[in-house]
Amino acid sequence: MRAALLYAADDIRVEDVADPRIQNPTDAIVRIVLACVCGSDLWPYKSLPLTDQPRHMGHEFLGVVEEIGAEVHGLQRGDVVVAPFVYSDNTCVYCREGLQTSCVHGGSWGVNGVDGGQGQAARVPQADGTLVKLPVGEDSELLPDLLTLSDILCTGYHAARTAGVGRGDSVTVVGDGAVGLAAVISAGLLGAEQIILMGRHSQRTDLGREFGATDVVAERGDEGVARVQELTGGEGTRKVLECVGLRDALVQSFGVVRAGGTISRVGAPQFTDVPFGFGEFLRNITLTGGVAPARAYIEELMPHILDGSINPGRVFDRELGLENIADGYRAMNDREALKVLIRP
Repeated sequence: MRAALLYAADDIRVEDVADPRIQNPTDAIVRIVLACVCGSDLWPYKSLPLTDQPRHMGHEFLGVVEEIGAEVHGLQRGDVVVAPFVYSDNTCVYCREGLQTSCVHGGSWGVNGVDGGQGQAARVPQADGTLVKLPVGEDSELLPDLLTLSDILCTGYHAARTAGVGRGDSVTVVGDGAVGLAAVISAGLLGAEQIILMGRHSQRTDLGREFGATDVVAERGDEGVARVQELTGGEGTRKVLECVGLRDALVQSFGVVRAGGTISRVGAPQFTDVPFGFGEFLRNITLTGGVAPARAYIEELMPHILDGSINPGRVFDRELGLENIADGYRAMNDREALKVLIRP
């Protein structure tokens, strides 16, 4: 089969690799129908040293079950399924607590002999626990929306849930990428009354307004903080959803959160020092968040897609075939595309 492999920074290739096969009785083979490029894929794309052991890329996909192992009982051939961005058994002590990202039998796509999601097919370990059946056919117009359940929608929702967003809340979303826009949707689902989106890219923030943002703040730094303070009567918002992962974004989050408020950070962190000093201590700010256990939220969020109340698939603003995926990486890295949809 064909799959995307990363050899070094800026060097992603589509090559022939071994077809996936059942290795364990809990495995399934999925023919991939849709995949995409994630913002977190750009970190290795920008930094990976040259290697002769290329990295299999991709962790967001949906497709059709082609084969199942002897111990897979909840799936059958022909099922249309979505895969969360990590696999899990969905039965261990952590999974039962809704922390499938800490599953004792789980793991990541594209490493340790597991296929990546940017290919024509994938072996799915712990298939019963990982894959979620979709009540649509493989030609459904809803597939791009449903693909967001593999990562970005659930990540945005995790930010809102861990921050404790509730009815009538004021919320600032830091970052106008796909996860930030999903956080806007999620804050709305949980009843937020004021949703301030901080971002500088008008096409993205315009979409954010359509997703439910009540205000947009394009300024950064002290100017951005002052603008949010102005919009909130000098207080800041009770909840802040940090969806970037850079130190400056977290500093901005501390600047716009209300005393006694909560910051949830779900942007993959690209720094090690947390700017939480004595001033923040005095303001009783709660810092929460982390990697999103997408599997915990898929069935909760899916009905909102199926009934048309949300359309998160609108974040896909470019579509490419697998053979042209390098163009998609370049477009996202150069900010020419928000999120690229891949059809293998």
